[in-house]
Amino acid sequence: MIQAAANSDVVLTGRGIVKRYPGVLALDQVNFEVRRGEVHGLIGENGAGKSTLMHILAGANRADEGVIQLEGAPVEFANPREASDHGIALVHQELNLVPHLSVAENIFLGRELVSRVGLIRSRDQNEQCRRLLADLDETIDPRAEIHSLRVGQQQVVEIAKAINSKARVIFMDEPTSAISDQEVESLFRLIRSLRDSGVSIVYVSHKLEELLNISDRITVLRDGQLVETVEAADADRDSIVRLMVGRKLDDLYVHSPALANRPERLRVESLTLDRKDTSRPLIDGVSFSVRGGEVFGIFGLMGAGRTELLESIFGLHPNRTTGDIAIDGVSCRFRSPQQALKHGLGLVPEDRKHQGLILGMSVEQNISLSNLSEMESAGLLSGRRERDHAQSFVEQFSIRTPNVMQPVRALSGGNQQKVVLSKVLSRKPSVLMLDEPTRGIDVSAKREIYGLIDRLKRQGIAIVVVSSELPELLGIADRIMVMSEGRKTGEFERSAANEEVLMRAAVPQTTAAAETAQSEPVE
Repeated sequence: MIQAAANSDVVLTGRGIVKRYPGVLALDQVNFEVRRGEVHGLIGENGAGKSTLMHILAGANRADEGVIQLEGAPVEFANPREASDHGIALVHQELNLVPHLSVAENIFLGRELVSRVGLIRSRDQNEQCRRLLADLDETIDPRAEIHSLRVGQQQVVEIAKAINSKARVIFMDEPTSAISDQEVESLFRLIRSLRDSGVSIVYVSHKLEELLNISDRITVLRDGQLVETVEAADADRDSIVRLMVGRKLDDLYVHSPALANRPERLRVESLTLDRKDTSRPLIDGVSFSVRGGEVFGIFGLMGAGRTELLESIFGLHPNRTTGDIAIDGVSCRFRSPQQALKHGLGLVPEDRKHQGLILGMSVEQNISLSNLSEMESAGLLSGRRERDHAQSFVEQFSIRTPNVMQPVRALSGGNQQKVVLSKVLSRKPSVLMLDEPTRGIDVSAKREIYGLIDRLKRQGIAIVVVSSELPELLGIADRIMVMSEGRKTGEFERSAANEEVLMRAAVPQTTAAAETAQSEPVE
C-alpha cells in the first residue's frame, strides 16, 4: 500500500532510457522519475548525459531504447510541441523567445486567441498575460517587446509561457547562468511557488550550492549512467561531488605554498575608476601588491567592482582611470590592452565565449591570436608554426580536441577555458589575471584549471584570481582581498581567511567602517 501511494505521486518517468551517438553511449539504461510538486535537481559533469536525458523527456530528442510514462501511461513525443501538449515544457539555457514580439505575443505564440473571423484578440491576450504575470508576482508590461527586457525578466516570460500551456513538468536548463544574484532569488521564489501549486520542476545545473538550496531531491549522472538519487536535505557539497567524480571535495583544490623571497611583480596604488557620469567612482582608491609565485584572490559581492578593477589595470578604461601601477618595479600607465600585454600583463576575461575566444575559429587560430608576430616566416603567417605552437599547448594543458583545427565552439567549457589560457600564456606574462576562471565548467575541469594555476604559480608567475566562489578562493589563494562597492574592505592571509570573515568584509558598510577595515594590518 505504501509503495502504491508513492507511485501515485510520480508524474513523469523514464525507464531504461538508452541513447547512442556514433562512438558514444550518451545514456545507458537510465531510470529517472519526477514526483508531483517537487523540485528535482539534475547534476553531472559535462558529458554525463544531463542535457540528453532532459531533451528526450521533453520531446526534443528520441531515445534508442526505453519507455517514457506520464501519470503511469506510456507516451511518445515526436517533438517538443507534442510534449508541451501533454504538459511537459522546457526552458532552454538560450531562451527561446522572439525578440521583436511582445511579451503577450510570445506567451501565446502557437496558441493565439482568435476571433470568429480569424483575427488575433490582442486585447484579450494582453489582459490574460497581465493576470498570469500577476499570479507570478511580476509586473512586466505584456506589451513590452522581449528585446527590451532584462535576461531575468525574459526567463520569467519563458516560465509564464510554460504555465500558459498548462505545464505539469517544467525542465529548466542552467536557469541562473546569465542573471544577477537578485534575479536568482526572485527565480527561486517563483520556483517554490510553482512547486507548492503542484507543478514539478526539473532543475539542471552545475552549481552545487543552488541545487542544494532549491531542490527536494537530486539525481547525479556520471558517464551516461544514473549514479544515485538522494534527498537534498540529507546531502551536502562533498557528498554530491563524490557521486559526480568519485572523490572527496578536499581533493578538488590544488595548492602549493607561495614561493619564498620572490620579488614583487605587480603593485597597484590608489587605483580609481570614474563612472561616465559624476556619481561615486566604480573603483575608489584600491591598493594592493602581488609577488611572483603567489595566488592573490579577490572576493566581493555583485557590484563590488572586481571585474572593473582588472579591466582598469589592463588598460581598458584609460580615460577614466587614475592611480599608479608598477610591473616589476617599473611605473606603467597603460592606454590600451596592447600596452599592458607588452609589459607582461595577461588577462583571462570573465566571459570566455564573447571576450576570450572567436568561436568560429579553430583551436590553433585562437591560441595564435595574441602572438601573431611570432607565427610569421619571411613576413607571412606560417601555418606550420601556428600548428606546432598550438599543439604544444594542447599537450601541455591536456586540451581535449580531435586536432588543433577543431572549431573552438565544439569544445567543452573546461577545454575552451584552457584555450583562452593558452592564448594569454603564449605571451609569457609575468602577471596573470583571471576573472572567474572556472565559471560554467564541470568539477573535473575545475580541478584541472586549479592544477594549471598552481603549476604557473610554481613557475614564478604572479597570479590574481577574481572569483564569486568562496570555497574556490579559500582553496587556491595565498592571500585574499575583499571589495565592497568599489572599495577595498579587507585583506587576509590564507591562514586567517574563512567564509565568515570574508563575507563580513564583503557586505556593504558605511564609509567610516570601510576606512577602518582598510587601515587595519593584514591579518
